[in-house]
Amino acid sequence: MQHVHAFGDDALGDSDAVGLVERLRSGDVSPAELVEAAIARTEAVNPQLNGLAYQAFDRARRTASAQRGTRGYFAGVPTYVKDNVDVAGMPTMQGTDAWQPHDAAADGDFARLYLGTGLITLGKTQLSEFGFSAAAEHPRLGAVRNPWNTDYTAAASSSGSAAFVAAGVVPIAHANDGGGSIRIPAACNGLVGLKPSRGRLPLDSDMRAMPVRIVYNGVVTRSVRDTAAFYAEAERIRRNPKLPPIGDVRAPGSQRLRIAVITQSIQREPSAEMRELTLKTAALLEELGHHVDYIDRPPVPEHFADDFLLYWAFLATVLVRGGRRMFGPSFDRSRLDNLTLGLDRHATRHLYRLPLAITRLATVRRHTARMFRNYDIALTPTLAHETPKVGHLDPTADYQQIIDRLMDWVAYTPLQNATGDPAISLPLAESAAGLPVGMMFSAHLGQEARLLELAYELEAAKPWPRITGRG
Repeated sequence: MQHVHAFGDDALGDSDAVGLVERLRSGDVSPAELVEAAIARTEAVNPQLNGLAYQAFDRARRTASAQRGTRGYFAGVPTYVKDNVDVAGMPTMQGTDAWQPHDAAADGDFARLYLGTGLITLGKTQLSEFGFSAAAEHPRLGAVRNPWNTDYTAAASSSGSAAFVAAGVVPIAHANDGGGSIRIPAACNGLVGLKPSRGRLPLDSDMRAMPVRIVYNGVVTRSVRDTAAFYAEAERIRRNPKLPPIGDVRAPGSQRLRIAVITQSIQREPSAEMRELTLKTAALLEELGHHVDYIDRPPVPEHFADDFLLYWAFLATVLVRGGRRMFGPSFDRSRLDNLTLGLDRHATRHLYRLPLAITRLATVRRHTARMFRNYDIALTPTLAHETPKVGHLDPTADYQQIIDRLMDWVAYTPLQNATGDPAISLPLAESAAGLPVGMMFSAHLGQEARLLELAYELEAAKPWPRITGRG
């Protein structure tokens, strides 16, 4: 199996983002050197990975040259932003080519915070059309491929960001998650992916307008400390007083936790391999002194999956039917993929059920809240089976085939999108095919610090493989 990566002896080396901050402060490297290295790395691997949606290399060079004295913990560290949030002067194309691009007039609310940390964006990364699919395989823009093995998908709508971080192009990149797209690509690319609590990080206006806010911004990284440092810095810039603070988490916690292990999803069992790997993770937790109980299934009604699908489909209808108003007169629905159009048809046929579905989704956290009265953490596999090959979720295939395969694979992650609870995927396992496998840990609303403390402990106890084969 041939790995595709850009790690080398340039200014970036194999440092994570926190390591680069330390090197910048010591004068070992400059922002300009880091940006040039990240540009070169992008150009080296993008032909194979196809993660780049829009390049802003000259802008990044200008920003880097002007960064002396800039505030923000990550000042001078290169990054990418996923192409579904607004960045001033860059188009926001949402993973499609169904209209003529135009530059955003201003940063959206999230980009304002994200770039306020000092990160320098080199441009935008590719996603599935509107983020609906768990694989970015656009019929005209091409497939985003997994750097661990390019026969396989980089997974979910944050594919481009995850592929670039895993391949060493940048140490940290923006991702967001409407059904798992921080956690899924983290699982498939060997990364750390924390979906935060509802309200923890800002959303752009289009995402805030949703009846149930199921989308969450965040990052994908190669180390727990990078994720923890990002949330500490984001909280310094903007803290939601309605949530417990995360703080600056730098080490494992001392408290031994009560952990519920759930291998079955709401509607299906995982593959035998995923179940075995989850139980091995549970055994590791017991070895570390945590109290582990095995639970038959999530404490959520079976209608949750159908409710979530209908709501997901309704979001497609809003985009398909309102495309010209939202994206301009060049919008051409005939250029949308079969999944987007099929979701629109599904919502239209079942529109009479939508009010009940929204009501039930808005109250589903009551079910998980009862579980978290007895447990600190819940462990599940991140996904129901191993990473599929490119083409498994081909958006030109029949809609029913796509949606059946999608729901079969993405069987665990949507729950926390509806409840608002935080969840983190950690690359604690490996499939028989040699690909990373994620394990997902969720907690009660506002308990990101507890998840990060556990993540530090697991990272130390079972360091995850590196794509270079080192460390």
